[in-house]
Amino acid sequence: MRKAITLAKEGMEAEKGGPFGCVIVKDGKIIGKGSNSVLKNNDPTAHAEVVAIRDACKNLGHFQLEGCEVYTSCEPCPMCLGAIFWARPSKVFYACTKEDAADAGFDDDFIYEEIKVDPADRKIPMLNGMREASQKIFELWKEKEDKKVY
Repeated sequence: MRKAITLAKEGMEAEKGGPFGCVIVKDGKIIGKGSNSVLKNNDPTAHAEVVAIRDACKNLGHFQLEGCEVYTSCEPCPMCLGAIFWARPSKVFYACTKEDAADAGFDDDFIYEEIKVDPADRKIPMLNGMREASQKIFELWKEKEDKKVY
C-alpha cells in the first residue's frame, strides 16, 4: 500500500494526473504499477488502477489477474471497479474512500447514480439501435467453436 500511495504522490507532482496510485502483487512481488495518467496521456481511462492492470497483464502475458492482489491509494471509481472485476484479482485493498475523493473534488458518486438511471434518461443519453443486426454477430460468436471465453 505504501508503494501505491508513493505512486499517487509522484504522479500528482509530475502532473501526470490526479493523486491516485496502484500496484498489483502476485506471490509477494509487484507485477504491475501505475499512477493516474489522465493528463499526461490525454486519456480519460488512464486511471491508476487501469494503468496498473494493463502493466500487470502485459508482464504476466495474460488478460486476467487470478491470484493477484490490487493495492490502490483510493477506493476504485466505477470504471476501475469494472476493470478490476473483468481482471478477476483475488482481493483489493484501498486506502482513501470514495468520500475522501469527493472531498478532494473527485466526485464519482454521480456515475454510481447514473448507472441506476434508464439509459435514454442519463445525463449523456444512450440510445438503442440496430440491435437485430448486432445480435447476428453474437449468434456467430455463440457458434464459434474455437473461441476463447473470458
